[in-house]
Amino acid sequence: MTEWYSNDIEHVIEHLETSPEGLSSEEAKARFAEYGPNELVESGRISPLRMFLQQFMDPMVIILLIAIAISLLTSVISAADSEHESGVIDAIVISAIVIFNAIFGFVQEYKSEKALEALKEMAAPKARVKRDGFWTEIESRNVVPGDLVGFEAGDLIPADARVSYAIGLSADEAPLTGESVSVRKMIEPIHLRRPVVGDMKNMVFQGTTITAGKGQAIVTATGMRTQFGKIAELVQESDKTMTPLQLDLEDLGKKLGLLIIILCIIVFGAEVINHAAATIMEALLAAIALAVSAIPEGLPAVVTITLAIGVQRMVARNAIVRRLPSVETLGSTTIICSDKTGTITKNEMTATNLFVNGMTIYVSGVGYNKEGKFTRASGDYDVLQDQHVVKLLEIGQLCTNSLIQPDPSGRADWSVIGDPTEGALLVLAEKAGISREDTLTRNEEITEISFDSGRKRMTSITRDEAGNLCANSKGAPEVLLPLCTHIYEDNQVKELSDDDKKSIIEISAGFAESALRVLAFAYRPLEGEIPDWEPEKVERNLIFVGLIGMIDPPRDEVRDAIKLCRIAGIRPIMITGDHKLTARAISRDVGLIDIDGEVLSGVELDDLSPREYREAVKRCNVFARVAPEHKLKIIKALKSSKEVVAMTGDGVNDAPAIKNADVGIAMGIRGADVTKEASDVILTDDNFATIVSAVEKGREIYANIRKFVRFLLAANFDEVFLIFTVIMLGLPLPITAIQILWLNLATDGFPALALGVDPSEKGVMERPPRRPGAKMMDRGMITFIIIAGFTAFLASLTMFMWSLWAYGGWVPGLTGPVVDWSTSVSPVTGMTWEYVLAHGRTAVFASVVCFELLFVWNCRDEYHPVWRTDIRESKVLMGAVALSLILTLLTVYFPPMAVLFETVPLNPLDWGVILLTCLPALIIPPHIIFGHTNKSRND
Repeated sequence: MTEWYSNDIEHVIEHLETSPEGLSSEEAKARFAEYGPNELVESGRISPLRMFLQQFMDPMVIILLIAIAISLLTSVISAADSEHESGVIDAIVISAIVIFNAIFGFVQEYKSEKALEALKEMAAPKARVKRDGFWTEIESRNVVPGDLVGFEAGDLIPADARVSYAIGLSADEAPLTGESVSVRKMIEPIHLRRPVVGDMKNMVFQGTTITAGKGQAIVTATGMRTQFGKIAELVQESDKTMTPLQLDLEDLGKKLGLLIIILCIIVFGAEVINHAAATIMEALLAAIALAVSAIPEGLPAVVTITLAIGVQRMVARNAIVRRLPSVETLGSTTIICSDKTGTITKNEMTATNLFVNGMTIYVSGVGYNKEGKFTRASGDYDVLQDQHVVKLLEIGQLCTNSLIQPDPSGRADWSVIGDPTEGALLVLAEKAGISREDTLTRNEEITEISFDSGRKRMTSITRDEAGNLCANSKGAPEVLLPLCTHIYEDNQVKELSDDDKKSIIEISAGFAESALRVLAFAYRPLEGEIPDWEPEKVERNLIFVGLIGMIDPPRDEVRDAIKLCRIAGIRPIMITGDHKLTARAISRDVGLIDIDGEVLSGVELDDLSPREYREAVKRCNVFARVAPEHKLKIIKALKSSKEVVAMTGDGVNDAPAIKNADVGIAMGIRGADVTKEASDVILTDDNFATIVSAVEKGREIYANIRKFVRFLLAANFDEVFLIFTVIMLGLPLPITAIQILWLNLATDGFPALALGVDPSEKGVMERPPRRPGAKMMDRGMITFIIIAGFTAFLASLTMFMWSLWAYGGWVPGLTGPVVDWSTSVSPVTGMTWEYVLAHGRTAVFASVVCFELLFVWNCRDEYHPVWRTDIRESKVLMGAVALSLILTLLTVYFPPMAVLFETVPLNPLDWGVILLTCLPALIIPPHIIFGHTNKSRND
């Protein structure tokens, strides 16, 4: 192993055959081919073969396998009989169905795995590297040894690397060392014998997090060759988890299965008692087939498929779902807590106002472009001739962790690498003609006291060409001004009076009232180095220079998104670290609060009692000047009120609040890697409207799951009612085991999957979210399933009885049930009872198919009857219904299939009666059964 920590930077660069400016794109490609992707190799992943074989391990499939064995046993026992082939045919058909189901399940599971892998790649952490002389952001998996990587507070380190540049750099290495104290980083070689990870202070390691400062490093190891990779070889984590909805449906399936098996035992007993002992095997096979077809064993799989497809569709809406359970939770979100900058606003900071030397200067231009003028009330102003403005802008250049470079897309003159606020300061100086390179040439950065949301300020320590040290500070005016004792005014440093402070505060408030974000700038000459650069000793006795006001306009689509939230019963809340006046101006502009709406600051929250705090959180929709601990406390207060909370965040300190929220949402563009790892959803465009769109998609997915659940369960109850009733009447089975299994596949499967991707119900965002903890099988759902199942049962029973009467002259109570259904001839029609029974079963089979293919259209919308919905939008469902209908016709009229399924051709009169009895499937009123008769009803 190369001891990178014990060698200087020049040796590392030479040994890795790289340069201080990083690699070229061509060299990076060559190294990627040599070293492979920078990712951990997962062990214990299930192979495709094992995935296929697991399809046969499901308890319901095992019951089908038992049915196959019973069919074969029946053929052996009846070998002397001319009908001994029937058992073999049953076994072949059931085996084909089992294999088909296994292939279908395997394909869907395999596709879901691949889809989730693709989503994980999209959500993969990013790394900032220097390629071809330009800084660029790439996926961490593409980092190679020799790359020059840059990072700042909140970034996740993509690979093991030797530090080459460090300003106030510290890293949290707890994932590797278990130590909770951050490690201060350095660039000098370390001469220790076999040091542990915690002693390698000039190295950064994959999987650790930068907690403060900024730096650069040369990558020395990637993938499984990193320290993290060595641990991964010993421990492989798994994040497989069933969603609450899947657990709920699985529990439902088990309970229904137990009930149906009991009924099947009763059916089996009645069949044996009413018929000869020779039919025991047939009765047992029918009972088992009934159990398999009636139990909704496919529900969890269909739910997973629907969720996976929904996740793919969310990607198109700029939301990457990292955990499937969050799809369900999104649909029940009652509160969205959002950051302001970049989420509600455009995140295109532009400096527009300066206050320096007692005067206000205005700056024109928008975004990161060169165009722009500096003006005063009297006209254009040459800022380069004003040392006060030059000093103000230079502090802004020195006190930053960001940089600007030519925009490769051509949409603007510059692109910002880093924080947009700092980018606005750099662009402002460039507009004035002050080059950052020139400023840095004259001022060497020694160290940095990093910004964090608790301190609300940042200080950079620099040494000029004469060797003089200076502390350059920027921060919130209310935080930085109390640390100032002097002011740079009229080309001299004067004592800062109370009147000066009052005037500065008034100017700052005026900027804030115009929705400007205001930063104050100050400096302090230092006589010498201060031990450990303690903030309390550095950031005092500062000299105030001026204020810069920047605007970040609201996104155009946010106003409509907030209106949609209110219609949907969702309460939007804005939580920002910005000034109270700025927060009020932006929230008023987007319609979040009224003109006199309440805005609470973090300081005001701290003064409240626990009861007052809970009440404030219930009524207030805008919180300003808050720290991360306030966010966490707000989340907990809302959740204690039984609210389902979605929370956005970007900084590393937002991770606790995001993790505690019901749905944690990270910003994909400006979010820290740690925050993304803690989140459930990542927004690729950092847009508030995308959150609302994701909530809408979550509701649509849940509504579609309800659609196919009620469809499948109603279809199951139909078969249970029919077979149980007919057997209790002492009649033969109205439908054979193979026909039941085929119904389960052809009639239930395809339409159910189609319902899972069906267009959403109208008005899905015009209703409040479902109650937390509400069961899918509510009173309305159960009533609908029972009514629909019973209606289908009446149609099937009517068809069976009509067929026995029309073709056999059999009338209950007159003809009597004592009939040799296999050999006797009807004295009324002259047809054999065997044909009459086959015709009756075929009619029932066709009736069940027709009823369900009509009924499925009534499952699309529980708020409107079928005649008030637009079926033209359901193209996938149309295809599924057409496919099921074609398969049914083939089963009846295609001779080879007719033999397998024991069907006989039906004439036009039969189809007329079938359609007549199935028409009620279209007139079952879901909106009445579910209690949605009032259009304005929102539950």
